[in-house]
Amino acid sequence: MDSADVARDAVTAAADYLRDRFADGALDADFSRDDVKAIADHQAEQRVMDTIESAYPDHSISAEESGDHPGRDDRRWVIDALDGTNNFAAGVPTFGVAATLLDEDGPRTTAVAVPVLDDVYVATRGGGVRYNGAPVTADGGTTVPPSHATVVSIIGRPVIEGGELRREHREMLTSLRGECKRVVETWAPVVYWALLARGRVGGYLCFHPAEREQVAGELLAREADCVERSEGALSVFARDEATRDAVWDAVV
Repeated sequence: MDSADVARDAVTAAADYLRDRFADGALDADFSRDDVKAIADHQAEQRVMDTIESAYPDHSISAEESGDHPGRDDRRWVIDALDGTNNFAAGVPTFGVAATLLDEDGPRTTAVAVPVLDDVYVATRGGGVRYNGAPVTADGGTTVPPSHATVVSIIGRPVIEGGELRREHREMLTSLRGECKRVVETWAPVVYWALLARGRVGGYLCFHPAEREQVAGELLAREADCVERSEGALSVFARDEATRDAVWDAVV
């Protein structure tokens, strides 16, 4: 079994579990001002890790809940087994599972599952993106001008914690809302990365993003033929150059 098959099986195992837990409505979790940690996070993560460790016992793993698990191989898996715990806890069906394999050249393979929709996306470096087994690209959606586009914004912990970075991000969003039809601030980044990969959203604004979602999203976007522009901790991905440029010009 190759890494794409392992990644797909890993996220599917977690997605099956999360779909059942979401349906039964039971939630055992710790709530804080900025986050929610549910038992489901740990249980889903263990299912992802069991699948990967069975196939690649020498690979390293970086998991959101349990931390770093060093291996004897330079290749490393980055796992977010419940991306969107706040949504999951609130009964909002927008949450996902992501597992990404990195090597010395960056993201090599990623799989993203959206449990409630029973959707699975798999991307491999140089091999494109498959959505439920069929190849997709970002130009597969309806092409609209930037003023009619939906753009997604994702931030990481340094911005969430407040201060100057949060103020800067709010200014970006104010400017962007003047250029695009809709700006979505998401707590489930991998779900929207997947939508970008098949052209359902027009662009993606990233500001100090977390690695666990970003490595999955960047591989999906690049293999779906998105265009991009980056500078430091700011990056923009879009399905076309016009949207990319409009978003970039609005926020810098």
